[in-house]
Amino acid sequence: MSTSQEPEPLRPLSDSQRETLEEATSSYQAAVTGHAGTYLARRGIDPASAAMFRLGVVVDPMPGHDRFRGFLAIPYLDHRDQPLALRFRCLAEHDHRAGGHGKYMSETGDTGRMFNVRAVHQAGDVIHVCEGELDAIILAKLGLHAVALPGALAWQPRHRRMLAGFSRVWVWGDPDDAGADFIARIVRAHRAAKGVRLRHGDVTDTYLHGGGNALLALIA
Repeated sequence: MSTSQEPEPLRPLSDSQRETLEEATSSYQAAVTGHAGTYLARRGIDPASAAMFRLGVVVDPMPGHDRFRGFLAIPYLDHRDQPLALRFRCLAEHDHRAGGHGKYMSETGDTGRMFNVRAVHQAGDVIHVCEGELDAIILAKLGLHAVALPGALAWQPRHRRMLAGFSRVWVWGDPDDAGADFIARIVRAHRAAKGVRLRHGDVTDTYLHGGGNALLALIA
């Protein structure tokens, strides 16, 4: 009996699904509010980076997105910058569980895609893997080719296959138990993977603490 934990495999999107995702992404990208811009700036993400990754805000929800109203919209783009999926981040500073939702949420039926897969196409021999999408954007801002997974438990067998050709895979796990497990999972799966020792919080925390050099020094 197979011991693989591979979930339902990814299936190609239909033309209709692609059109709906593009409509939603374009609508949300055009509706970035001042509050969202301030939130991103405080996390080290400038307008140019936000535009490159087509970040947006759910001001006028598409069908099925009412529960994400006011959330940051994070599209998972393909190598042609077309959306394959959307994920959402609550911008309110409150107890998210008490509010009846998670800090980050995915659409119903989401099968766990990898964020910023264009990095796989653009990178040379080295690629970086983060726990979160916004951390990957910070690394990309520094000129590093970075992908992200939506959480420490999101690593799947197909991700190993996607990264099989790289001679070095830097793994940026948060400095906590979940982050240690994230690093261990990938290091076990990929012989070229190596964990990065973060000491001042996650990638974003480290960037805000010491700037880009603080991150680059960890892989020098």
